[in-house]
Amino acid sequence: MAALCLDFLGFQEALKKMRDVDDKIIYALNALPTESFKGQVNSESTCRDLYAKLQESHLARQESIRSCITMSASNLKQLRQKRESQPDDVDTDSQFRAEQRKLRVLQAELNVEDIIKERSYKTFNERCRSYFHAGQ
Repeated sequence: MAALCLDFLGFQEALKKMRDVDDKIIYALNALPTESFKGQVNSESTCRDLYAKLQESHLARQESIRSCITMSASNLKQLRQKRESQPDDVDTDSQFRAEQRKLRVLQAELNVEDIIKERSYKTFNERCRSYFHAGQ
């Protein structure tokens, strides 16, 4: 994923794919039986598996975003130093501003992650609370 940090559009596309489990949580939870069909599907197992997938996905995305933030911050520091030593270099100034924007967008992605995570766990808990409790 670190290589994708250099290709920001590629990174965003990879994040979108990694968010698939969150995007499809409603469909996954619709596989849980209603009260009348409760005995036909192991709902506890289904909920446990989905919870594990959610946790794994959230952790992987957060680590990827944080890794790119670290890389971008390092690049920004180098560009700042280069910019200070060459104040009339238009290309360096342009790269510096582009890296600043990229860093802000990456930091915003962490906020997006928090929202997605909250929404997914809320939905999960609404459907799975009678079958599975996190931390079991």
